[in-house]
Amino acid sequence: MKSVSLMSALASIASLSAASPTPTEQEQPHKRADLPAVTVSGNAFWKGKERFYIRGIDYQPGGSSGMTDPLADLDTCKRDVAEFKKMGVNTVRVYMVDNSKKHDDCMNLLADAGIYVVIDANSPLYSLNRFDPHQSYNDKYLQSVFATIDAFAKFDNTLAFFSGNEVINDVVNSTLAAKYVKATTRDMRQYIGNRGYRKIPVGYSAADVSQNRMQLANYMNCGTEDERSDFFAFNDYSWCSSDFVSSGWDQKVKNFTGYGIPIFLSEYGCITNTRDFGEMGALMSDKMTSVYSGGLMYEYALEANGYGIAKLGPGSKVEEKPEFANFVKALSKYPAPTGDGGFTSTTKAAACPTKDSNWMVDSTLLPAIPEGAKKFMKDGAGTGPGLKGEGSQQAQGTSTGDAQPGSGSSTNTASPSSSQSENAGSTRGIGPVDKAPFVVTGLVMFFTLTGTLLL
Repeated sequence: MKSVSLMSALASIASLSAASPTPTEQEQPHKRADLPAVTVSGNAFWKGKERFYIRGIDYQPGGSSGMTDPLADLDTCKRDVAEFKKMGVNTVRVYMVDNSKKHDDCMNLLADAGIYVVIDANSPLYSLNRFDPHQSYNDKYLQSVFATIDAFAKFDNTLAFFSGNEVINDVVNSTLAAKYVKATTRDMRQYIGNRGYRKIPVGYSAADVSQNRMQLANYMNCGTEDERSDFFAFNDYSWCSSDFVSSGWDQKVKNFTGYGIPIFLSEYGCITNTRDFGEMGALMSDKMTSVYSGGLMYEYALEANGYGIAKLGPGSKVEEKPEFANFVKALSKYPAPTGDGGFTSTTKAAACPTKDSNWMVDSTLLPAIPEGAKKFMKDGAGTGPGLKGEGSQQAQGTSTGDAQPGSGSSTNTASPSSSQSENAGSTRGIGPVDKAPFVVTGLVMFFTLTGTLLL
């Protein structure tokens, strides 16, 4: 009899649950599928299990003197992303961003178009001074660099960060700045790890200076794991004869064979030729894919230097120059190769270069992170200074000594993908769930157990 009573009660409760369902939650808007985060393995970039080649363009409307962030202006972004889609690029490099602003709208537009972004972490006011690197490597500078990482680490289509651009040039004394560039790279990699972000690659964009090209490349890839870059890039304008051998690219491939980390061109595109972008044919061929991972053509917006392929403005107007069509044609004619491209699966450190007449760095020790910047590793950088303010090159809070090799290792473990962490660029939650079936199931289990005990 007790069992019958319990079953009757159960039926009544189940009926009540069915008659009074949980109110329907508003359906969440459709969210795009995130782009897979690009990773580094061996001497190549990867998008999942697929080899990733950078087939992109450099993007800085207004030039270096414009002091504007194209990723913070939605109208500018909409105009230019439409052009990027016409081209068929998969990556853009942005030289200057405002780390005090939000970039969600533009980064999501780029992601929807299948486009990744390489971000320069420096700005004109917050950067290393090649002729006074010790003074300019200070906690105020690093706060801005780290704030830029904070601003973009949550987006899966943030491909990489540059720790500097052409700080070392053809002036021999500028090579003394190399250890400060390398220290900044170390600090950025440590900050990414300590803050629990996914492992976003960090590297340097070098000038193509023949007398120190290989010394600098080896220097950025020598030492302990925490001191080595994730990749190396350089700006190369030597393809002016439209020939792989005459341009010297064959020798560069030979010199970088076995280098151990990914290499790509952060700028290319000579303007003394017809600009048919035959470089793309070489970059996507088996002559180069075992060593190089593509490149970024310089540049999108036409400025006074004459390199741009599109004249922008006013407003949403874009005038595509003849070179625009040439670039589109080259990207179409020379697609990314299939397979692994002959990459090297293992990575290794290079031998540190020794001091000579072209390379003035006489020690493998790096500057210790400034004392005032250590707190950022635990507490975060806070709000960035943006593109204005006093700047950092003459600020106090400099390094007070050398770091011991290995001391720049992360004390945290970087997450494998931002889409799997709280730092994800696009939160992907579980959709609305009708709770009534779970209530009924729970009650069935409860009363069944209770009835069994009362028998």
